[in-house]
Amino acid sequence: MEARSSGITNGKTKVFHAEGGVDLQSYQLDMQILPDGPKSDVDFSEILNAIQEMAKDVNILFDELEAVNSPCKDDDSLLHPGNLTSTSDDASRLEAGGETVPEKNKSNGLYFRDGKCRIDYILVYRKSNPQMEKREIFERNIRAEGLQMEKESSLINSDIIFVKLHAPWEVLGRYAEQMNVRMPFRIDKQISSFRRWLPKKPMRLDKETLPDLEENDCYTAPFSQQRIHHFIIHNKDTFFNNATRSRIVHHILQRIKYEEGKNKIGLNRLLTNGSYEAAFPLHEGSYRSKNSIRTHGAVNHRHLLYECWASWGVWYKYQPLDLVRRYFGEKIGLYFAWLGWYTGMLFPAAFIGLFVFLYGVITLDHCQVSKEVCQATDIIMCPVCDKYCPFMRLSDSCVYAKVTHLFDNGATVFFAVFMAVWATVFLEFWKRRRAVIAYDWDLIDWEEEEEEIRPQFEAKYSKKERMNPISGKPEPYQAFADKCSRLIVSASGIFFMICVVIAAVFGIVIYRVVTVSTFAAFKWALIRNNSQVATTGTAVCINFCIIMLLNVLYEKVALLLTNLEQPRTESEWENSFTLKMFLFQFVNLNSSTFYIAFFLGRFTGHPGAYLRLINRWRLEECHPSGCLIDLCMQMGIIMVLKQTWNNFMELGYPLIQNWWTRRKVRQEHGPERKISFPQWEKDYNLQPMNAYGLFDEYLEMILQFGFTTIFVAAFPLAPLLALLNNIIEIRLDAYKFVTQWRRPLASRAKDIGIWYGILEGIGILSVITNAFVIAITSDFIPRLVYAYKYGPCAGQGEAGQKCMVGYVNASLSVFRISDFENRSEPESDGSEFSGTPLKYCRYRDYRDPPHSLVPYGYTLQFWHVLAARLAFIIVFEHLVFCIKHLISYLIPDLPKDLRDRMRREKYLIQEMMYEAELERLQKERKERKKNGKAHHNEWP
Repeated sequence: MEARSSGITNGKTKVFHAEGGVDLQSYQLDMQILPDGPKSDVDFSEILNAIQEMAKDVNILFDELEAVNSPCKDDDSLLHPGNLTSTSDDASRLEAGGETVPEKNKSNGLYFRDGKCRIDYILVYRKSNPQMEKREIFERNIRAEGLQMEKESSLINSDIIFVKLHAPWEVLGRYAEQMNVRMPFRIDKQISSFRRWLPKKPMRLDKETLPDLEENDCYTAPFSQQRIHHFIIHNKDTFFNNATRSRIVHHILQRIKYEEGKNKIGLNRLLTNGSYEAAFPLHEGSYRSKNSIRTHGAVNHRHLLYECWASWGVWYKYQPLDLVRRYFGEKIGLYFAWLGWYTGMLFPAAFIGLFVFLYGVITLDHCQVSKEVCQATDIIMCPVCDKYCPFMRLSDSCVYAKVTHLFDNGATVFFAVFMAVWATVFLEFWKRRRAVIAYDWDLIDWEEEEEEIRPQFEAKYSKKERMNPISGKPEPYQAFADKCSRLIVSASGIFFMICVVIAAVFGIVIYRVVTVSTFAAFKWALIRNNSQVATTGTAVCINFCIIMLLNVLYEKVALLLTNLEQPRTESEWENSFTLKMFLFQFVNLNSSTFYIAFFLGRFTGHPGAYLRLINRWRLEECHPSGCLIDLCMQMGIIMVLKQTWNNFMELGYPLIQNWWTRRKVRQEHGPERKISFPQWEKDYNLQPMNAYGLFDEYLEMILQFGFTTIFVAAFPLAPLLALLNNIIEIRLDAYKFVTQWRRPLASRAKDIGIWYGILEGIGILSVITNAFVIAITSDFIPRLVYAYKYGPCAGQGEAGQKCMVGYVNASLSVFRISDFENRSEPESDGSEFSGTPLKYCRYRDYRDPPHSLVPYGYTLQFWHVLAARLAFIIVFEHLVFCIKHLISYLIPDLPKDLRDRMRREKYLIQEMMYEAELERLQKERKERKKNGKAHHNEWP
């Protein structure tokens, strides 16, 4: 009840309004609810006490009206000092009047001081804040809408004021009808007999996981006050759950004026200009309990979520999505549904990827190529850098050749095709899964209402207006020329930031080129002999640090560019910001990987005619065992480091922030004094949800999906790493939402939004990149050409391991050492290998020997390999795209049984409503006939 506007007379409650009237409906409702006491003779002392109480209410009412007319001061007349154990006079009078209020309602911080009115929403402001007039008007209009209000000061800081809001039944019913909130609908017994063949609608919660919740196996329909008798209402206080109540109150607050002028409305704008510091719904109490949930049950839904979802002991169990949706809303529920579906779909991908890796381990001893590399002690390779790099035996690359075989073997092509098909199946089956969830959560027919215009857009274009074709009201208008110019500037900013990423990659390339020579001249033999691996490893770590630093810059730039575009609504702003951030993060994270996969060692020239950077630094070459080992290291290190860092930041940052807040409280009030905070103060001391909602959570998973699919041909273990991370990620996010964050507003959504389109784009890109990785980065095509054209089995139509004999020697060209440039000539003459200076060395390429007619020209085998690579890319892409489109066509977006259930439900509800209306009309006719009232204007 509202503390200032409620008067108590003989245990009966009257509700006064600012207009000076009495809410008779509420009074009658309370008369029905209160128990009947024993009748007695009239007691004049009780009448006198009642008159005194009414006089106090009138004085309070006049004080309130005076406060409304005084815009120069803040309305703190509802304010009570923060004291959790104290109760208001109203509550004591309720008890004296014979109405029992549970004591726990008064002490758990979830109700008003009377212990009856549940707190549906909390607003927080500081008394020292200068925006008093706007708050005064806003709160006056809140009360005019029928919401009840109570204020309380903080136990820690008296400057902080908490405004507690409660929505009575009449307000909830009125706005639930406006918002088309779907509620449980009563099913007629006769019509229920038609449902025996129909599968039960899975709207019920798991009884084993959630033992204290009722099973809900009924249809729902938009709430209507005229047909309230059709809805299943056991208790009006619990008919609308807490998340729905908070959503209705937030809907009201978003449409209340705070200035006497047009379009000066909405809580979001007051939060933006600092009138209020925070606004949030309350958690349903503590997430911990002294008693076991198995023996005593759950204390509240938050405790149940913690034990059955956010606890690490249930990592192997399914998520209670119905409870997540009930507590956090459909939007957050859909995120965890998608994350769970993605994690589940990773199991076959991780299994096949692990199989490909184990296949490489099993076939390692039978690999002819690695055998030849390990036995090639007489093949001397040319130095990989100028001067300081020595000659080396090809057999020194034996370990790297074996590691390369683990990732680059005969099963790699199959795995690349599988992952392309997997990405399509994942997206198609997610659409089906989303349809089932949307049906179960009553989102099929839900349409988003027209959004409000952003305050920044309104302020910028308030002088230009045009008629809204939907609402028919004038609204701010952005000219087409202005919009195009802003989009051009924004696109230019995006292009500039992509150039910054390319410049960063260029810097990494220079680092790799310079440090190869530095590590080659190192004193430690371990680093000197593995200069290329040391260069790659350090370059990846430096690249990771640059990625994390640029991420901070990108967020600020994306905000600047998005605000520069001046999107009209919040959803347009969110989509624009999401697209920019994804582009920045994707390019930042994958640019160096693209360089290693497709450019490293491709344009270096050959010994004696190296291509140089700024005519100074010789471009880096691939390792003698191939470039795939560098790509594997890049992906492995980036995936492990980034996922570890993200998980630490997701959980570590809010934990540290909340610990610091508790530490300050202990310092101010002393460690010996134990303070019992009310729920609103506990929640205020938690961390607010990210300013961008679920953006960070989605972005992390989408980027991981890109790593899992785009270069998976080079790193088959990527799905396994993603699976292990996601098993931890689900519980980390759940723990964060339940314990470390304030309760977010329960929002509705039908799908995951723009992220689905991004996932489809990544799926298409993955086909192209994997085709190029297999054709260009891997040695699959050169080996295939050798086996069928140049090997011992040429012309025989087979390609076994015996057909690969001599492949290593055929893939290496010969260079005369005397043809080295002066700046490339190594310091060593190679006499340590045979006792005499070397005359020739080998390098990876298909070129003619120095004594041929065209020295160091391309051989015929080079052109055969190039043609085979291009043909493979074309065939692979067309084949995989055909398979993807075929799968998309064969898998319908809506399951057939769900389509039938939806049609059947629509038919049954129509029949039920028809039968109910017919029954009502028949009853009315019988009553008229019984009362002798005949209506001659009725239809015969």
